Order: sequence, then structure tokens, then C-alpha cells
Amino acid sequence: MKVVISGYGRMGHMVEAALAERGVSFAGASEDITSFDKALAKECVCVDFTTPDAFRSDYKFLADNFKAVVVGTTGWDDIRDEVIRYFESKGTPMIYSSNFSVGVNALLAAVGLLSESLGKAGGYSPYITEKHHIHKLDAPSGTAKSLAKVVAGKMGKTPDVASVRVGELAGIHTVGFEGAGDRITITHEAFSRKGFADGAVTAALMTEGLSGVWEFKDLFFRGMSK
Repeated sequence: MKVVISGYGRMGHMVEAALAERGVSFAGASEDITSFDKALAKECVCVDFTTPDAFRSDYKFLADNFKAVVVGTTGWDDIRDEVIRYFESKGTPMIYSSNFSVGVNALLAAVGLLSESLGKAGGYSPYITEKHHIHKLDAPSGTAKSLAKVVAGKMGKTPDVASVRVGELAGIHTVGFEGAGDRITITHEAFSRKGFADGAVTAALMTEGLSGVWEFKDLFFRGMSK
């Protein structure tokens, strides 16, 4: 497998290091993926960690030219159906996630169980707080939106979401359930962005033999259940 990185910022460099650790061939990186060699692209999986605007501009090029695509960029939920349809029409596998951390995907599963149980019990109000570094462009974070979607779907209540941008925090997400007699909270804290990069490389490896468009958490737990 050969992997190309779209967006060569901090996350791009960490993905490159994670590829080296796993012995996966690194075929290059680009700040403007539309200038990448199309013949080589057909042999490569593209890992995209760009910006919402860049992904909106580039996704058709990615679907048209690469063997498969892994998308870690967030902030494009409003065009998600359009993007999925386009990738499916081109027959290009895509795995996307608001957060490729294995720990965060475990958090999503745990929050789903809590939300379902407390929704049946009644009397609890959900909320979410998320804290990230000052360079993060979108708020709430994609992970917070994913958590809110899980809570709303399992509990039938839409949680309040609060965002904080401060310092160089890699990411802290807390989901809380406030009741009359008690409070339940569950928190995931990323110590660095390495977990995101490792998960993105795992996703790239999963594209071998894959068809269709998948959210990483669904593939992850499908694999864990086998």
C-alpha cells in the first residue's frame, strides 16, 4: 500500500511518522492535492487532514483520482450526503471520522449505552463540553457533534454543547448527564495528536478490499465484534 497525505501541517507530519512506524509506504504529501500526479494517485490511498474549505474544494478530485480516501477533516457535515453520493458514484472507498482515536470511538460506544439507559430511566439532562487548542477552526468540534448525535439518537434529548479554545490542548471531550439526585460524567482526554494519526493509518489499511463509504467507528466496532 502507498499513502499520500493531503494537508502537510502538524497532523500531516504525525501521519507520516505513524506510517513509518507501521512500515507503510509514504508516497508524498501536498498542500494542494489537486496538483498531485494523477497516474500515481490511482495506486495510492489519500489521507486528508486539511481544512473544511479545502476539503469542500478537493473532494471530487480525491474521489476521481485516488484508490481510496481517508478523511480526518471536519466541518463539512452540511454536505456529507453530497460527498457520500459522489464517492459512491465513482466507486471510490472512503472512510471518514470526526476523530480517528481508538479511545474516542470507545467513548462513542460508552456514551451510546449510557444515553439509552438514562433515556429509559428518565429525569436526566445531557450536556457536552469540548476543549481544543486555539488553532482549531471549527466549533463545536466534529467529535462533539458526533457525541451529540449519539446522545440525541439514543436518549431522545439534544444536549447543550459548550466549546473552549485555549492554549495547545490536543482535545478534551466530556459528556455529562445531570439528574435531580446525581450526575454522571465520562471524559476522554487526548495527550497528543498521535492517537489521531495512528487511527488514520489503521483506517488507510482497512481500505484494502473495502467498498463503499464508511464512518470509522462502524468499521472499528464491526472488526472488534468478529
